[in-house]
Formats: sequence, structure tokens, C-alpha cells
Amino acid sequence: MFEIFASTPENLNLADMGAFARRVEAMGYDGLFVSDAIHDGLLLACQALSATSKLKVGTSVLIVFPRSPMNVALAAWDLQKMSGGRFELGMGTQIKQNIEDRYSARWLPPAAGMREYVGALRAIFHAFRTGERLEYIGEHYKFTRLQPFFNPGPIDAPDVPLMLGAVGPKMLELVGKTADGIHTHPTNTSVRYLKEVILPQIAVGTAQRDPGRAKPFISASQFVATGPDDATVAAERERFRDMLAFLFSTPAYWASLELFGWQHVGEQLLALTREGRWNDMPGVFTDEVLDTFLVSGRYDQLPEQLAARFGGLVDRITLTVPTDPANDAAAAEAIKAIRAGT
Repeated sequence: MFEIFASTPENLNLADMGAFARRVEAMGYDGLFVSDAIHDGLLLACQALSATSKLKVGTSVLIVFPRSPMNVALAAWDLQKMSGGRFELGMGTQIKQNIEDRYSARWLPPAAGMREYVGALRAIFHAFRTGERLEYIGEHYKFTRLQPFFNPGPIDAPDVPLMLGAVGPKMLELVGKTADGIHTHPTNTSVRYLKEVILPQIAVGTAQRDPGRAKPFISASQFVATGPDDATVAAERERFRDMLAFLFSTPAYWASLELFGWQHVGEQLLALTREGRWNDMPGVFTDEVLDTFLVSGRYDQLPEQLAARFGGLVDRITLTVPTDPANDAAAAEAIKAIRAGT
């Protein structure tokens, strides 16, 4: 029914990436998403691909505005060749303050900048594969020079799939127009938001899509509180309550709250961050709000819960890797059952 992907903890470092990826592959996951936050996403992806033989590996999501499309294209092309076609490039824009003040890089209008970024990557990949002249000229990016010496040449693998992290309507429409798929954000993966906002807005873009390109697939970055017993599930619920309360303190993610009439929750969370009252934030995030953005259930309950919530809406879901490796076997059985739709 679904592809099942794992995701790396953001603090997982390069030295531990190989062992984690092998563990994920042994449990039967279809793929692994690596983050690009504390550690470099392309390096993590390389380590994960090197350590495995079947696992798909994608960045979720690589912050691209600080990186030249040529640099990213070269790295992605090498990863795709090395892995025999198991790499996916998930990309995101981040917020202006991070791009300018954390990376000291150029900020671009998100949708317009990403549209050109995707176009530049596709043009570069085409030049790599065919040897034809590289010529991409946009408002923000221009690529007109690629001497044969610097061209890595064709690879025996498909072009790298390009996924976008998208929240706002312009980015969602861009997914429909040009991307191979979308990574939803954990704050906008509720069933109602998928049905009323994400899928209709992507459909607007899909109507303008090159008819020769397959429709974009939907990768749901869904938080799942799970484990072998109720006590573990309860503990996981509180961990995700903390995480979601932090995420929803950012106004850029309030669209989902507004859809449900809960903007006041975001405003309260934002006020608490400004007062430095971090420990009080989970108390604002009631069970009603939490259960809208979180799936909770034991491993044996997940197949029914995920099918009821996401069946027919998404192509992929994320499932948390057990904190305790002793639960890997039980999680592996759940993965088999989820994929079988039983």
C-alpha cells in the first residue's frame, strides 16, 4: 500500500550513519531520509548508500540556496552512479533569516528561486548525460559553460529524482508543475490539510506539467508515536508533543492551525518562546491538537491506523526507527503488515 521510509535523527553523525543505514535496511524499510541540519546531508547520504545495497536514500531536505546548482548536481550525479540509481535529491529553501544570517548566502524568492534551481539541475543533468551544450539562463541562475574536462559524462542509472519540501501554495503548485514529488512537513500532514490544501494546489500545477513527466508522488513526513506496548507509545506521544509544540511556535507553519481554527495555539506558543518559557509549551498542545498531527498506536495497530488515515492519499510514509534495537524485529513485522495493507 505504501512505501515505508525511515528518517535519521538530526544528531546522527557521519561515523554512525553506516551502521544506522544497515540496520534500517535489515528491518525491511524501503528507504531512508537523511537530514541536512546539524550534519551535511550529502555526506550522510553518501555514507548511507555506501553501507547498503538495496535501500533508497534521499535528502529530506537539502537546503539548496547556499549551494550552487552545479555543486549539487555533481554530488547528486556521483551518488546516483555509485548507488546504481538509489539516490533521491529532496530540496528545501529554509527561512530567510537562516539563509542570510546562518549561511551568509543569497536569499531568493522561494518559489521563483526553486523553480530556477530545478530547471538548472535538469539542464545540467542533460548536459552530463548527452554532452550537449549547457545553456540555462534565468533571472537568478545562469549556466552556459561546461567544458568536456569538467563533465562527468553519462551514468548507467536514471536521472536523480528531484523532490521538494513544500508548505505554501506557490511551492505546492511548483511541485505539480515540475518536481518528481513532495516531502510534506510534519505540521501540514493532517488528512484534512492534505485533502483541502496540498493535493488541490499540486493539481493546479500538474495541469501545467510536461505531459511526458509522471505525476509527482506524495511523501508524507508523518510523525508516528509507536512501540511494542502502550507505555512506550505514551512516552513517544510526549516526545512528539514537545517537538510539535516547538515547530508550531513558528508562524510559517500556522496554515494548518488556521485551517482548524487553532491559530491561537500558535500565538500562545510563539509568546512562550519569546519569554523563554520552553518547558511550558507542551501544555498548550492539547491532546485534541496532538492527535490531529500525530499517529499513535502499538506496532500491531499501525497497519489499520495508517491505512484508515492515508490510504489513497499518499505514496510514502515515514515510520520512526525504534530507539531500542531490541524492538527491531517487532517493527519489521509492522513494516511488512503496513506494506501489505493488512
